[in-house]
Amino acid sequence: MPEEINHPVQGSKYDKIFRENMHNTLPGIIKHVLHLNVNTVEELADDVQFTKERKTDLLKKVRDNKGNRYVLHVEYQTDNYPEMAFRMAEYSIMLQRKHKLPVKQFVIYIGPAKANMATSITTKDFRFRYNLTELSAVNYKLFLKSDLVEEKMLAILSNLASESTESVLAQVVQEIETHTSTLEQGRYFRQLRILLQLRNLNKKAIKDMALVGKIFKEEKDILYRRGEIKGEIKGEIKGEIKGIEKGRYEEAMEIALELKKEGLATEFIAKITKLSIEEIQAL
Repeated sequence: MPEEINHPVQGSKYDKIFRENMHNTLPGIIKHVLHLNVNTVEELADDVQFTKERKTDLLKKVRDNKGNRYVLHVEYQTDNYPEMAFRMAEYSIMLQRKHKLPVKQFVIYIGPAKANMATSITTKDFRFRYNLTELSAVNYKLFLKSDLVEEKMLAILSNLASESTESVLAQVVQEIETHTSTLEQGRYFRQLRILLQLRNLNKKAIKDMALVGKIFKEEKDILYRRGEIKGEIKGEIKGEIKGIEKGRYEEAMEIALELKKEGLATEFIAKITKLSIEEIQAL
């Protein structure tokens, strides 16, 4: 059964991808999606205090080509949330109060349907509006031209014009294979599988079996077994990879064998699998 795009857990996966890749995709998003002329970008804390703390998807202090300074606030949205205008208004007021700067807000819609959210609030004593844009309106070639793999992957969610989805997907896969290491590819293919769900694509919908084999081969990759090991790989394995649940001895041995084939150090394998060095050496 396909996972629901608007389910909170599934939605958080999309948020996680865009947060992970934000540093590299930001220049392209600002230029091609938001159509802003920005010269400098400064980091801002992305948490905003309401009755409870909420994190924004993107929050930066920027200066444009005319010297104007403002807070750039961006939210990614996978569904047509009926009260988005009120949510953005809440953010706007709190951000203006906190940073004492004008706030320019965008919602980038990445869902499969057309965006139809209200973008303004107009009452007798209050007026508010934010900018709503769709990633699917941007020509995919603009993203593929990027030097960054994270930005290239956005081509899948953009306007494919007369190109078939599989054709563009094949180009993205080729870029991943050409410009990243074997370890990095695992991470990017994992992200790509999740992004494909935003276009209602799974392995059964892709006819090119060679393409399916490349994209979905990581489903059995030990490093990405859902719910068992969490980690991020980029150039090298970074951070802490959480071990296997207690009692999963056979699974731990399988993982150790796969990691040993990849040439990883015995001590490192022992650390993440909780197996002894002797057990790993015997494999």
